[in-house]
Amino acid sequence: MRKAFLAMLLAASVTPALAQEKTFELKLSHWVPASHPLQKALEDWGAAVEKESGGTIKYKVFPAQQLGKAFDHYDMARDGIADVTYINPGYQPGRFPLIGAGELPFLMSDAKGGSMALDAWYRKYAEKEMKDVKFCLAFIHSPSTFHSRTKKIVTPEDIKGMKIRPAHATMANFVTQLGGTNVQSSAPEVRDIIERGVADSVTFPWGSVVLFGIDKVTKYHIEAPIYVTTFAFVMNKDKYNQMSDKQKKAVDNNCTTEAAGRVGEPWGKYEDAGVEKIKAMTGHEVYKLTPEQTAQWKKAAEPLVKTWGEGVKKNGGDPDAALAELKASLTKYNALAQ
Repeated sequence: MRKAFLAMLLAASVTPALAQEKTFELKLSHWVPASHPLQKALEDWGAAVEKESGGTIKYKVFPAQQLGKAFDHYDMARDGIADVTYINPGYQPGRFPLIGAGELPFLMSDAKGGSMALDAWYRKYAEKEMKDVKFCLAFIHSPSTFHSRTKKIVTPEDIKGMKIRPAHATMANFVTQLGGTNVQSSAPEVRDIIERGVADSVTFPWGSVVLFGIDKVTKYHIEAPIYVTTFAFVMNKDKYNQMSDKQKKAVDNNCTTEAAGRVGEPWGKYEDAGVEKIKAMTGHEVYKLTPEQTAQWKKAAEPLVKTWGEGVKKNGGDPDAALAELKASLTKYNALAQ
């Protein structure tokens, strides 16, 4: 009887813990094609979480805007339309001013180190700036450039009068400042707007030019690391809060600076390989800038730091301290552009 009673007590103490470990199937949403390296990055992220949760957190990746438009992915995570989403903060000018520091031209030199540096720096700011969601990690793509259909862009003055699709808010400000006109569109729509003459040029990473078919509608390409784009994985707070401590730990262990590097590195290599692909194509001109021309671009980009800083101040931040911290983080991870 005593053994039976003890067994009953043990069962009673274990049952609530087992009941707490309910199974979740996370919807992971992004807006690029399934052939993009980000698809595998999200699959790898989901698989790692599933393994660490003992199989109680499963996942399914929804690519190519299946669950919603690219511009809506932050709100999709906030509202629970998806559980984990891939976002470009620069798609919504003024909403996430601090992380916009990563968009400043001629700042970062490397996708893996830049991703880790951005993530390590931004974590404390994400708590306020992305408070509607659980911030997971931040990362960048490789330093990227202008790709043009109508004319060769060599100096900042060449932008005047051009219609350009910018990668994000900072590049949009740059285009306006140089006398160009911005044409807004998400990445999947770029080929179409250039083909129809709505835009003359685009700022885009190299490998993705080929992936999205933009090589079919452009001819001139500056071989210079002008800018990067910042991205993040964010998660629905309610879904995270429903999880057990063990399940939360499985998520948290994959929402780290090291995980940001694991996302940024393979994508960076993919984009970098695009340079040689485009060079090998007929009808394309890939050209370097002279030191004097590079200096002109850097000089032209200087006012963007002030514009970014004003946006940060409006939200009660200290832009000087934030930018100094980011540069220190980039130095630590060997990703500060020279």
